Amino acid sequence: MKALVLEDVKQFEYKDVPEPEIAPDEVLLQVKATGICGSDIHGMDGSSGRRIPPIIMGHESSGVIAKIGDAVTEWQVGDRVTFDSTIYCGECHFCKRGEINLCDNRRVVGVSCGDYRQHGAFAEYLAIPARILYRIPDNLSFVQAAFVEPVSIAVHAVERTPIALNDTAVVVGTGLIGLLVIQVLKQSGCGRIIGIDIDDDRLAMAREFGADVTFNSTDEAIIDKVLAETNGRGADISFEVVGITPTLQLAIYSLRKGGSLTLVGNIAPFAELPMQNVVTREITLYGSCNSQGEYPVSLDLLSQGKINIEPLITDVAPLADGAMWFDRLYNEKGLLKVLLTPDGSKA
Repeated sequence: MKALVLEDVKQFEYKDVPEPEIAPDEVLLQVKATGICGSDIHGMDGSSGRRIPPIIMGHESSGVIAKIGDAVTEWQVGDRVTFDSTIYCGECHFCKRGEINLCDNRRVVGVSCGDYRQHGAFAEYLAIPARILYRIPDNLSFVQAAFVEPVSIAVHAVERTPIALNDTAVVVGTGLIGLLVIQVLKQSGCGRIIGIDIDDDRLAMAREFGADVTFNSTDEAIIDKVLAETNGRGADISFEVVGITPTLQLAIYSLRKGGSLTLVGNIAPFAELPMQNVVTREITLYGSCNSQGEYPVSLDLLSQGKINIEPLITDVAPLADGAMWFDRLYNEKGLLKVLLTPDGSKA
């Protein structure tokens, strides 16, 4: 089969590789669409340490079951499916609590981090455990269904956050996940949403997706403006969807006393926390890692048209052109989601 293989830092090769064999509890998926994630971009350049070459990346995907393992009974060849990016064991302490994203034996599709190498979906076929599959609603295309993974991340972040009816929320970082968080917040009963970013084009998209007001983070008076929008108190909740010190601090300073911050961004391994501000104002911090079984609700939101993904799609391209698109996403600003399909089809 053909696959897009990261052979070295920033070096891809589209080549023939052996078709994966499946275990009794796995299916062989004929891949139909796979999105390029920001984590793949950071993995490509070696900065994250979680895409050690050689590796076939890709974890935002959908396809058709081509073969089933001997122990698989709930799926059939030809079923249209997507899958959780987390391969959880189902047996550890955290899995039994339903906290599958915290699994002690967790592996992530398309990741190689030293502890394991789990090839992903930038390929014609993928072997995947049947327990992490989800059926695609009939009215969703494969390209649309490949969005369920990033949508589930936004849904999980919002579900982690204590939201009261008519709360005001600040979303710092209006890239793809931030824009999805804004849309999920609109479904959650949040009363007012403030979007903050350094990119005016993305702020315009934030308003299109439901932000009531937006601010450019380069504005030196930005905290005063947030306070002016919140009766001088600050927002009830905030989301940090970047993962660096300046945006972390901005998300904290935007909150009222007793407010809650949900941390979604994860670019830098460390960031400086304004400890006294957090302690003396009793700010609550929530970490949000991937998703925790929110795929069914995420698929429902997509199927019902309550999450609009079409403006987020920069292009749908053939898998053979993947190296070029990785290069563009790495070097150009303003691009959001590129999806790779076997022949560039948007079906």
